[in-house]
Amino acid sequence: MHSTTLPSNAATAADDDRARARRDVSTIGLIGLAHGTSHFHHLLLPPLFPLFIRDFGLSYSELGLLVTVFFVISGIGQALSGFLVDKVGARPVLYAAMGSFIAASLAGAVAQGYGGLMLAAALAGLGNAPFHPVDFTILNKRVSPQRLGHAFSVHGISGNLGWAAAPVFLIGLSSAFGTWRAAYLGSALVAVLVLGLLFLNRAAIDDRQGAWSHQRAGAKDDPALADEHPMAFLRLPSVWMCFSFFFWTTAALTAIQSFASPALGKIYGLPASSTAYVVTGYMLCGAVGMVIGGFLVPRVARLERTIAAAMALSAVLLLLAGTGWLSGMASVAAAALAGIGTGLAGPSRDMLIKRAAPPGATGRVYGTVYSGLDAGFALAAPVFGVLLDRGMAPVIFYGAAAAMTLGIVSAAVVGRGLKRA
Repeated sequence: MHSTTLPSNAATAADDDRARARRDVSTIGLIGLAHGTSHFHHLLLPPLFPLFIRDFGLSYSELGLLVTVFFVISGIGQALSGFLVDKVGARPVLYAAMGSFIAASLAGAVAQGYGGLMLAAALAGLGNAPFHPVDFTILNKRVSPQRLGHAFSVHGISGNLGWAAAPVFLIGLSSAFGTWRAAYLGSALVAVLVLGLLFLNRAAIDDRQGAWSHQRAGAKDDPALADEHPMAFLRLPSVWMCFSFFFWTTAALTAIQSFASPALGKIYGLPASSTAYVVTGYMLCGAVGMVIGGFLVPRVARLERTIAAAMALSAVLLLLAGTGWLSGMASVAAAALAGIGTGLAGPSRDMLIKRAAPPGATGRVYGTVYSGLDAGFALAAPVFGVLLDRGMAPVIFYGAAAAMTLGIVSAAVVGRGLKRA
C-alpha cells in the first residue's frame, strides 16, 4: 500500500512544482517584457535630439526640459499610482500605461514643433508612472517565494535591455526611412504588440490571484504594526539617504543617456554614426554587470563596499572619456564600459534598501526611494543640457563622475547606519 501511494504522491508533487514553475516563468517573462518596454519609452526622445535640433532649431537646454517633463509627471504619478493599483488592481493599470506609450509615440510621429514633442514627453511620462507599483504587485502576488529573487533580477536586466534597444531601434528606423517620424510609428507598433501579448496572456498577470493581499490584511491585526503611523518611516535618515543615492546615480545616468553621444562628438569630432550607440553599449554593459552583481549579493556582508568599488570604476572610466587623453573610439568604449560598474552595483543597492526598510514598510520605502530616480532625471537633464549648450562638453562626463561619487557617499552612510543597528 505504502509502496504505491508514496511514489504517486511524490510524482503529483513534482508535477505541481513543474506547473508552478511554468506559471512563474510566464509571469516573470511578461512583466520583464513590460518593464523593458517602459524603459524603451524612457528614451523615446533623447536618441533623436540631433534631428530635432536640425528640424526645429531647438537648443539642448530646451531638449533637456523635455526629459524633465517626462520625469516630473512620472515621479508624481508613481506616488499616486500606488493608490490606484491598490484600488482597481495592477493589470488594468498596466494596460492603461501601454496605451499611454502608444499615444506618446503617435504624438511624436505627428509633432510639428516643440509643443508636439512636449506632448509626447508628457504622455510617455504618464505611461511610465505606474510601472514599479504594477510590476512589484504582480510579481509579489504571482511568483513563488523561491523564485522572487530571479524575478527581480529579470526585472532589472529587462529595463537595461529596453534602454539599450531604444537608440538602435529609433536611429535605425530613422535612417532606413529617411525620417524620424517613421521611428515613432515603429515604437507605437512595439507598444501595440506588447499590449496585445499581455492581453492574450492576461491570466498570467492577474494580480487578483495570490496571497499577498491576504497577508497584508492579516498584518493589520498585529498590534505593533497597528500602532505605527503609515508615514513614520519618513523619519528614518536611512530612507532619505537611499533617496539621495538614487538621485545622484540617476543624475549620472541622465548625463550618459541624453548627452553622452553629442558630447563625444563635440570633444573628438566624431560623427553621430560613431557615437549614437554609446547609450546602447552602456546599457548592455550594465546588464552584464547586473548579472555579476546578483551573484555577489549573497556573498558580501558589507554591500556598500561593493557599491563603492563598482561605481568608483565607472567614475574613473567616465573621467577618462571626458579628458580627451584617449582616442575618439577608445573614449566611446570607456563610456560604454562604465555601465558595468553601475550595473554591478544595482543588486547590492536594492538589497541595501531592503535592509534599511523597517518591518511592514518595504513597499512605502521603495516607492519613496524610487521617486529619487524620477527627481534625478527631472532636475539633472536641463542642467546638463545648459552645460552642453555652453560648449562645456567634457563637463558632461566630469559631472556624471561627480554624481556617482556623491552616490557612493550616500551608500556608505546607509551601510554605516545598518552596521551600528
